[in-house]
This record gives sequence, C-alpha cells and structure tokens, in this order.
Amino acid sequence: MALSQSDLLRLIELLRSADGLELVRGVAERMLQELIEAEAAAKIGAEWNEHTDTRTNYRNGHRDKTLTTQAGDLELAIPKLRAGSFFPSLLERRRRIDQALYAVIMEAYVEGVSTRSVDDLVKALGADTGISKSEVSRICAALDDPLAAFRTRPLDHTRFPYVYLDATYCKARVRHQIASRAVVIATGISEEGGREVLGVMVGDSETEAFWTEFLRHLRKRGLNGVRLVIGDHHTGLVSAIRKVMIGAAYQRCRVHFLRNVFGVIPKDAGEMVAATIRTIFAQPNEKAVRDQVDTVAEMLGGQFPKVKAMLLDAKDDLTAFAVFPERHWKKIQSTNPLERINREVKRRTDVVQVFPNDDALLRLVSAVLFELHDEWIAFPRRYLPEGSMDELYPERPKSAPALPNTPNATAS
Repeated sequence: MALSQSDLLRLIELLRSADGLELVRGVAERMLQELIEAEAAAKIGAEWNEHTDTRTNYRNGHRDKTLTTQAGDLELAIPKLRAGSFFPSLLERRRRIDQALYAVIMEAYVEGVSTRSVDDLVKALGADTGISKSEVSRICAALDDPLAAFRTRPLDHTRFPYVYLDATYCKARVRHQIASRAVVIATGISEEGGREVLGVMVGDSETEAFWTEFLRHLRKRGLNGVRLVIGDHHTGLVSAIRKVMIGAAYQRCRVHFLRNVFGVIPKDAGEMVAATIRTIFAQPNEKAVRDQVDTVAEMLGGQFPKVKAMLLDAKDDLTAFAVFPERHWKKIQSTNPLERINREVKRRTDVVQVFPNDDALLRLVSAVLFELHDEWIAFPRRYLPEGSMDELYPERPKSAPALPNTPNATAS
C-alpha cells in the first residue's frame, strides 16, 4: 500500500500542524481510503493503469461517502466500476438505519423519557448524554427529508399485481401516556417479478378508517394494476380493501387462519387439524382447491363444528389464490414474504422499546424499510418465475394504461 509523493507530503504537513483529534481523524481517513482502494483493486484484478491478465473490470471515477466516527466525519471516496457495483466491506451498509436509531435515542433523551438503558445506548453510540436539542434537530432533519421522499414517491412506474399488507405493534408516547401503535406496511410484486416496499404508516389502531386512509394514500401515489391483495383478517382491513381496491381479489393469509383455528380447538388436536387443512392448498387446480374446502369442513365438522363454520365462512377468501398462475400459489397464499421485514423492524424497534412520539417511530421504521428496498433494487432477484407474470395481463401489452384491477375483469 505505497503512498505517492503528494500523499506523503500531505501526511507530513498534517503531523506538523494538526492537534491530537485532527491528527487521528486525518490518519484514519487516509488509512481507510487506502484499504478501500486496495479492496477495489482486488475486485477489479488490477491496480490503476495496470495491464494484467486477471483484470475483470475498469474504474469509472469515485462517489463521495461520509463516515461518522468518534473522531469526527471522515470524507471518503468510493470507487465506481464500469460494470456492476462496488461497496467496501469495511464500511457499514446500513448507516441510514443507525442514524435513525441515533436520532430516536437522542430525541427520547431530550424529551425527558430516557432510562438507564437509553443512556447506555447513547454512550455505546459514542455520544455524550448532554447532546443539545439543536443537534437532535440537525440529525433528524438530515434524515426526515429523504425518508419522507421515500414514503411519498410515485408508484406509477409499473403495475403491481400482488400487494401484501400486514401490521406490527410498537410502543410510543401519546399525550404523555405510553400507547400501542399500529405500524402498517405494504409491499408489492411488480409485473416484472421483482419486489418493492410500497408504503408505511403509523396510527392508533387497525380500524377500517385507518386502513382506508393507508390504501387511498397508495392509490394517490399511483398504485395500479392490482389483482390480488394478501393480508390477515385484521379489523377493518377487508372492508377497506373492498372499498378502495375496487375489483381486486382478497386472499386471507393461510398461516394466520390456522392460528385462528388453533384458538378454538384443543392443543393436542392442532397437528392433525392443521395437516388436514393444509391439503386444501396442495390441490392441482382451482376446482379441486375449492371442493377440498367442503371436504375438509365435513371431515372436521363432527368433532370441531367451529372449525367447519370457520372454513365455510372463509372459503372464498382462503381460495382466492387459485385463479392465479399455479407457479405463484406458494408465494401468494400468505403474508410470509412480509415476515422477514417485520422481524427486522422489531429487531430495531425493540432496542428503543418506547418511542417518544409517532414521528420517531415512523422515522426508524422508514429507515429500515428504505434499506431493504434499496437492497431489492440494487441487487434485483426475481421473486416469481420468469415468464409467469405475462399470464396476469393477457388482454393488453405491458405499455398499455393500467387495467381494471380484478383478475376476471375485461378491459374497457
């Protein structure tokens, strides 16, 4: 890792003139930059202007990167490549989330709701507990604008045939009292087969009014082409879907349905009942799926009449997936695709435990979702089989205007 003549002169000047902290900052900045360039050279297979048989790529300039440390902000330059992308392994990809967590903890302290655990977290992040309100405001302002832009970005760049809705719960202070807050999240599968985070909102509860507001917000931003909405049987959710997502089918999550069934049967019968109900989702075609609901209801009805009533009542919602391409069935029968997101959200929010307000909660959750969304976009991976998405929009070419969002509707 040889230094050029100009680099050596710069370091000598730094040693002569800098105070202790500035010296540490300057040396750390130079060391990290050299490590980044060395890693980039290893990835490319060649140094600057070096001709080798192992070269696999070429440099294409740099992009600026600020790394916050206890010694201050380090200004680094990340090499860009002509093909593909490069990010040094020694830097943290999720800095946006950590900034949001930092801001939340600082805000909690300033608002007077800190505890010893919050104080320990602040120290672990390298900050003094005596941080000023202006510093908190500066940190939050740097985060809130890009996060708000992410939450309100247009969604009309493609169609989303499948939309997943789910909610998780966190604690926040409302009017000086700790209350449970509903965090509702929407993700979608685009007509190209990729995934995107569509939206997030924090509110009092999962009432029909709350879900309606959230779905209308998605619609206003351009969400279109929806064929199927997958969600749990949350209070008000189904009514909101049928009111706002006109014509879209609703798939009741099979996993949540089984949990509801376990609540009305003896514990020792759970495995047998679950295995019997799962046969509904293992049938080869739509007719067989729907017929199996009736068969299973009769099989279980004698011993578990409540389960029979639940199956027959939920028949249409449980089997909505069956009119869609068979290759999609396993991915659209439940809200499982949202489970990883919910786990990551809870992992981060559990650190804070009680948020000082809804804005702080929304900030951190938005940062988590922003990072996951970035990963899906930057490192695209087809979520549904190639070619299978064409079956969802057979009536018009991809470039046509949005279709009525119902699986069986004819184009007007």
